[in-house]
Amino acid sequence: MIRIDIPGYKTLNLQHLVLDYNGTLACDGQLISELIPLLHQLAANLTLHVITADTHGSAAQQLAAVSARLEVLDPHNQDTGKQRFIHQLGHDNCAAIGNGYNDHLMLRDAALGLAVIGPEAAATIALSAADTVCLSCYEALELLLRPARLIATLRR
Repeated sequence: MIRIDIPGYKTLNLQHLVLDYNGTLACDGQLISELIPLLHQLAANLTLHVITADTHGSAAQQLAAVSARLEVLDPHNQDTGKQRFIHQLGHDNCAAIGNGYNDHLMLRDAALGLAVIGPEAAATIALSAADTVCLSCYEALELLLRPARLIATLRR
């Protein structure tokens, strides 16, 4: 678990990290390799979940070296599927990272929603639904590993 007290905002007691795959962890279906060490570090304190429609059919193979649970969703109604998934985990204990339209409900409902703008861009609805926006998934993962950065951004 990761506990982060954000003055004037809220206290986060994170047990799960739910990550979108395409556009967040991957570009064109290929896992961004520089993320692997950060994911390993976070897996020591959080249960990692990767949730995807697996557009390129490569998620399981690409994530084989990562301690994460893969959840492949039906390609239809992904926004509500991702939302339902974090609610089943207990959304008050989830951090979520995503970039797409289909991530906006997950980002909004998670205890901590981090939108990323990566090489596959980001949907504006995802940006507005998140607690904060990062220029890459690397930076979003770093916020969880270095909570003082997150505190500085979100404190009131």
